[in-house]
Amino acid sequence: MKTYVYETIPQGCCEEPRHYEIEQEDSASPLTQHPETGEPIRRVVLGGVELVKESGSCGCGPEGCC
Repeated sequence: MKTYVYETIPQGCCEEPRHYEIEQEDSASPLTQHPETGEPIRRVVLGGVELVKESGSCGCGPEGCC
């Protein structure tokens, strides 16, 4: 089983999402409702991308930004 991060879907502009960790089988579909409260939730995709600057490309540095 894997642990997935879910968040509530805010119902108003001032409502902040709450986050949950929920264990599920690898083959299970993403949940749409919290299993205990019934609140609408969505799975959060975690991970990152490392940005690599190629030599000669434009960017910000000691000389400023282009």
